[in-house]
Amino acid sequence: MPFAEIADTCLEYERHAGAGNRSPIVLLHEGLGSVSMWRDFPARLAAASAHTVVAYSRAGYGKSDPLPDSLDPRGARRGLRKPDFMHREAWEVLPALLASLNIERPVLFGHSDGASIALLYAARHAATGVIAMAPHVVVEPISITSIEAARTAWETTDLPARLARHHDDAEGAFRGWSDAWLDAAFRDWNIESEMAAITAPILAIQGEDDQYGTLYQIEEIARRNPRTRLFKIPGCGHAPHREATDVVLSAVQSFLATLPEVKRTGA
Repeated sequence: MPFAEIADTCLEYERHAGAGNRSPIVLLHEGLGSVSMWRDFPARLAAASAHTVVAYSRAGYGKSDPLPDSLDPRGARRGLRKPDFMHREAWEVLPALLASLNIERPVLFGHSDGASIALLYAARHAATGVIAMAPHVVVEPISITSIEAARTAWETTDLPARLARHHDDAEGAFRGWSDAWLDAAFRDWNIESEMAAITAPILAIQGEDDQYGTLYQIEEIARRNPRTRLFKIPGCGHAPHREATDVVLSAVQSFLATLPEVKRTGA
């Protein structure tokens, strides 16, 4: 697995080669995700679309460098991520990573927290397109309830062992995500106002039974940005790429077909 060094932090990534005249697709994982947790989806996406597909693990996830332990007295590893952690990933880390990989004007494909990061990036930087799957633009009560349930599962089930298959520091990955979302300071997190600044076409995908957010999330993106296409999947939860893979791949291919093919050296 190759690594890119960004601001003294090593980030793992993988690349699936596609046609050189198409903008690379960059996958941005969910709050508990990593390169390996995409499973075979990157390879299937590359094969179906003929785009190069790049996935990476954010700091604290997968085999990327861990985040430092917190000194916060409220609990072990609490406070690893501040309320603006998605903004900082989108506006500081991601641009540096793309530059290091010689990727310009990517198609950003994010899931959950990764979808929010994709939207934030595109609000300030050039992108060929944005695919936002189960995004968050505002904190909803359903999100908090489900993350509280995940914290209970962490403490009472084999979830730590299952996550350890995908993260060198499973506790840091889980605590960093759940503690950030459940902190009272995060309740006012909101990126709705950033949507109007996105000039790239947007495909917003969400399962109608998403346990981490209501359809308000993608509908609000469309209300604020007329370049948005909505794709709702009946009977699907928070992970459409795993629960309805073929449906998602078909929708993504249709969206990609509307985008300009821009040749980028090194992609």
